[in-house]
Amino acid sequence: MPHNRTLHLGLLAASFCAVAVAPALASSGGSLPWEGPLEQIQESITGPVAGAIALAAMAIAGGMLIFGGELNDFARRLVYIVLVAGILLGATTIVGL
Repeated sequence: MPHNRTLHLGLLAASFCAVAVAPALASSGGSLPWEGPLEQIQESITGPVAGAIALAAMAIAGGMLIFGGELNDFARRLVYIVLVAGILLGATTIVGL
């Protein structure tokens, strides 16, 4: 008789574990509270804001050349602007690889 009782308790415990674990395995996990703001910052930096920053930097570099800057300094700044704009605008593609 004790063997039969142990078997029934074991089956009851196994069925309870199977039923209790199913919702935990099916859950999506939810998102952390800081994921939303970080995604907004990422979309903003790699989207239209990056294009506007690159355009403003080009205008500033051109203004520096017009108002007495040297061509070597202008070329160096222009290369920096192109590199930074390329990184900002292509960051999601680079990370997505």
